[in-house]
Amino acid sequence: MNIIVAGGDGFCGWPTALYLSKQGHDVSIIDNMIRREMDNELHSNSLTPIASLKERVAKWKELTGKEIRTYEGDLNHYDFLRQVLMTEEPDAFVHFAEQRSAPYSMIDREHAVFTQTNNVAGNLNVLYGIKEIVPDCHLIKLGTMGEYGTPNIPIEEGYIEIEHKGRKDVLPYPKQPGSFYHLSKVHDSHNITFACKIWGIRATDLNQGVVYGLDTDETKMDPILANRLDYDGVFGTALNRFIIQSATGHDVTVYGKGGQTRGFLNIKDTVRCIEIAAENPADKGEFQVFNQFTEEFSVGELADKVKKVAQEEGLTPNVAYLDNPRVEQEEHFFEAVNTKLRDLGLEPHLLDDGVIREILHTVMQHNDRVIQENVMPQVSWK
Repeated sequence: MNIIVAGGDGFCGWPTALYLSKQGHDVSIIDNMIRREMDNELHSNSLTPIASLKERVAKWKELTGKEIRTYEGDLNHYDFLRQVLMTEEPDAFVHFAEQRSAPYSMIDREHAVFTQTNNVAGNLNVLYGIKEIVPDCHLIKLGTMGEYGTPNIPIEEGYIEIEHKGRKDVLPYPKQPGSFYHLSKVHDSHNITFACKIWGIRATDLNQGVVYGLDTDETKMDPILANRLDYDGVFGTALNRFIIQSATGHDVTVYGKGGQTRGFLNIKDTVRCIEIAAENPADKGEFQVFNQFTEEFSVGELADKVKKVAQEEGLTPNVAYLDNPRVEQEEHFFEAVNTKLRDLGLEPHLLDDGVIREILHTVMQHNDRVIQENVMPQVSWK
């Protein structure tokens, strides 16, 4: 297939582009490089040194003979997007190109407005671009399990059958997002649902859990292909952040009581899930939803797992419980369905001590790059 990966320079997008290219697909990347600019804005960095996108795709071609075309531009610039779609005529459009951090969206008014404008308007442009130029293109949209929140009933995959006053219907599962970022994803889902219904677009929403890990087989082929690893309080996800804290002599900082439970998956499973979605497109006019995670953990459980491995490596991490900067339930029921991707062939890479140890060794190799003042949370929801 001809596949566009929007946001293909990012943490999930870059290894996805390489993986799809290796599988024989004709891949191109759209990216406006804003994630790299955000490092400058936040006075932060990737723990792992990362090459420019130009260097990355050149090295990939040198190693594999496969070309990945790149287009630098913004999905909010419709003329640019329209031209790329006309040039590429993609069979699938993988949409990672959104501001992905809940804390970033909660910094202040400007960051909340940017997040929603960038994400919602950019996605709406993609929907119009598909309608007008490539109506058979399959939109593969990265959603988030955070759209659902933490309801006191099991979370289904996108839809739920409800009986009310003697009548039944299948309706979109109720959404209880926990940040302006998660709200933007809910708005995306509503817009895609509507576009599929009125225009006959085909779309798949991948409600992804928290991604951990660093490498895929492709990013390990050469240092120039290395993936980014975030550790700061804005973009660093819990497991990666805990590992980096333990390797640098910092307290492993758990928010609140540590009972917040979420779905998690390895970056290797992220790229495979995209392939599965591409191989199993929605029908015309259908908006199908897959819950994209493989395991459930509380943040307290993750901290304990990291502490155990770190101690085996001769480190002495201390788990510290902080006042929670977020507004969220710290102890709650959490049970989510995730059978569709498994039924279609996903064979999960589950979290074990070896995975944590591998990331820990990478962190210890680059721990001189850690900017210590960025490790602690600095954004409050209140």
